[in-house]
Amino acid sequence: MKTDIVELRLAPEDNRRLANLCGPLDENLRQIEAAFDVTIGRRGSSFRVSGDAAQAEKGAQAIEHFYNRAHDELSLDDIQLGLVELTRGRPDDEGPALRTRRADLRARTPRQGGYIENIRSHDITFGIGPAGTGKTYLAVACAVDALEREQVKRLVLTRPAVEAGERLGFLPGDLTQKVDPYLRPLYDALYDLMGFDKVTRLIERHAIEVAPLAFMRGRTLNHAFIILDEAQNTTPEQMQMFLTRIGFGARAVVTGDPTQIDLPKHVKSGLMDANDVLADVRGIAFTHFQSEDVVRHPLVGRIVDAYAARRAEVDGRGA
Repeated sequence: MKTDIVELRLAPEDNRRLANLCGPLDENLRQIEAAFDVTIGRRGSSFRVSGDAAQAEKGAQAIEHFYNRAHDELSLDDIQLGLVELTRGRPDDEGPALRTRRADLRARTPRQGGYIENIRSHDITFGIGPAGTGKTYLAVACAVDALEREQVKRLVLTRPAVEAGERLGFLPGDLTQKVDPYLRPLYDALYDLMGFDKVTRLIERHAIEVAPLAFMRGRTLNHAFIILDEAQNTTPEQMQMFLTRIGFGARAVVTGDPTQIDLPKHVKSGLMDANDVLADVRGIAFTHFQSEDVVRHPLVGRIVDAYAARRAEVDGRGA
């Protein structure tokens, strides 16, 4: 691969903005390097970006982009979210603002924007794709928004209690303490979007329920926003049971990652089964996320791609 060098000088020169751009120990520049697979050298306000010609040009553009926004300190989140938008493209329509305590919450990729729109316009939505694409977090944000707007009366968040490739052994405590570790990511999203005190009050009033999937059997959930997370670890029977819990005025979102199935090898995933069975059912929407929708460290998208390539290689040899 031929290495090109792009040189640029930032103007007007402002030492404070330069410090905000580079971050502590040049950490922000390291993030730009990782995102575009380039090397950045700096002397004062002069920068040299080396790498593949197209990537070096994009890296230089990113430096200018963040310098124009560096009047205030740039956090690591600001850099990484900005890089997602620069490398993936911002959605044409970010959609209506969601009522959560996160004022900066919005779709970061076009597919995320479509996902939010699907959730708002369909009674059942599936979000399928790799880790870091915002499947669960955006679903919880839409649920909080619906509760705040009084479109639903309560939130029900559930997960199958399946060990993630580990043997955890005996877990001490009562039933709640035993299943809480499986549900912790849902609590984390709620706390981030609503605040700990408010979530605690709503749980006490039964306006929010976080429970393992087994607790859904035999119920009918009316006027509720229901989220089934980690759905790749359901069986087809569990998936059918969950989907038939939905009552009047209810909305449901099902999320899962087909590459992280922890079921026994002979058991088919309920998520993949539903993807086949329900694909053409009117009123149900599917959003299939890809590595370019990952909204985490820039390396996560590459990791997803690398594992996908390995699976394709193994499947090809087995064909």
